[in-house]
Amino acid sequence: MFLKNFLSRLLALVLVVAIGLMGCSSGTGLTGNYSQDTLKVIETLSTALDLPSDAENLSEVQSSVRAEINDYISRYRRDASSGKLRSFTTMQTALNSLAGYYTSYGTRPVPEKLKKRLKQEFKQASVAVERGV
Repeated sequence: MFLKNFLSRLLALVLVVAIGLMGCSSGTGLTGNYSQDTLKVIETLSTALDLPSDAENLSEVQSSVRAEINDYISRYRRDASSGKLRSFTTMQTALNSLAGYYTSYGTRPVPEKLKKRLKQEFKQASVAVERGV
């Protein structure tokens, strides 16, 4: 009985440590530095928006974009130092629009009107990050 309790507690401890360590790493390469991560996300999403509609890896790119959006938003939404910045609210608006489009329309190409608006918001967020606001 003692051995069974000991092994179950040991297994639970190992699982908690493993999950804790895996949860700390970012699969999308975000570093935790808000300014660098914001500029990286802007660059990645701008590149994804510029892909032609007949690109062979379009669905893979959209999947990675969704993962990066989720990682970015979940990392910085509750952070008091970045969550109230103008650059973050602009990014959040743009990312919600793009994620909503991908959820609703799947692999259809992003319309030019939405691309233009997203690129404008990315530019505003980039300028705001450089200014620190």
